[in-house]
Amino acid sequence: MRKIVVVTSCILALFAAGALAQSDWEPPRTPSGHPDFQGFWTNASLTTLQRAANYEEFGLVIPAGLLEDVTRNNHQNVRQATDDNQVQGELPDGSDLARGRGYNAFWVDPGSRFGVIDGQARTSWITYPESGRIPFSEQGNRLRRDYRARFSGDHGPEGRALGERCIIGFGGTGGPLMKNVLYNNLYQFVQTDDYLMILVEMVHDARIIPIGGERRPAELAPWFGDSVANWEGDTLVIETVNLHPLQAPQSAAPVTGQGRITERLTRISEGEIHYEFSVSDPVYYTRDWGGEMVFNATDTMPYEYACHEGNYGLEGILAGARRLELLRED
Repeated sequence: MRKIVVVTSCILALFAAGALAQSDWEPPRTPSGHPDFQGFWTNASLTTLQRAANYEEFGLVIPAGLLEDVTRNNHQNVRQATDDNQVQGELPDGSDLARGRGYNAFWVDPGSRFGVIDGQARTSWITYPESGRIPFSEQGNRLRRDYRARFSGDHGPEGRALGERCIIGFGGTGGPLMKNVLYNNLYQFVQTDDYLMILVEMVHDARIIPIGGERRPAELAPWFGDSVANWEGDTLVIETVNLHPLQAPQSAAPVTGQGRITERLTRISEGEIHYEFSVSDPVYYTRDWGGEMVFNATDTMPYEYACHEGNYGLEGILAGARRLELLRED
C-alpha cells in the first residue's frame, strides 16, 4: 500500500493523443525478437471493471468537458482530500465501516485519474455489453450467493474467504482478468522465450504462464487456472481454463469447467501495455463479455506483502468462534 509514482513519459502519453494512436512505434524486443514486457507496471485507476451507477449517463466515455469535474468529485479523490470527512476529535460510530473505514485514506492507493484509451476517459474497463456490467445469468448469481453463504459465516480455519487466509489476493487482482482494486495494484512481468511470470503485489500471487506449452490434465485445476500463451504477431494471447474450484466463484471473472478467459497483451508505447480480456461461460453468463485496460510503467517497486504479519483479524475470528463453541457446550 503506497502512492504509485508513474513515470512522466507514461502520464504524458496516456493523457495526450491516446495509447493506441502510436501505430508507428516499435516496441523493445527480446533477443528472440518478441516484444519485451519485462518491468514494473500498474493498473491503478479511478476506472473500475464495471460501470458505476452514477456514470451510466455517460456510457463508456466521459465527455472531455466534464472530465475535470468528474475526476475531482470521484469518491476516491474526495476520500483522499477529506479522509471520509472524519473530524479530528470525533470518533466514528462504526456505521461507515462497510464503506472502507477499515482503512483510512492514508493507506489506500486506488489511483487518482480515470483510465484513458484512444484519448477517451473510460467509465468502465468492460466495453461489451454496452451496459459496462457483467451479464450474470440467474444460475450464475445463485452460484455466487451460495459461495458467499458458504464462506461468510463459517468460522473454521478453512471456511473463511481465500483473501482472509492469505491464499490468493483480494478482489481478483491476480487474474485471470487482472482487476485494479483499492491498493497494491502493482505488477512485475518477467519474460523468457518459454514463460511469462506475472508477480502481483497483492498477496504476492505469481502466475507462471508457459508460452507455447501444453495444458495440464483437467483434473488438476490449479490456482489462477490452466493458462497457456501463444504469440499472434506482437500480441501475446493467454487462454485460461479450469480455475481452482475455490477460486473460480469469487474471481473477477467467475467461470465453471466450461468457461474460458482470454487475455491479450500488446506493448503500445514505452510506458504502456494494452490489455484486452474476454470471458465466455454458458453457466455464469447470458452472453460473452469483455473489455480493455492499460497497464502503465512505474519506477515504484512492489512492497513485500506479509499478509498475516501484525494482522489479528483472522486470529480473533477463530479464537472468538472457539470461545463461543465452549460456551455452547457449557
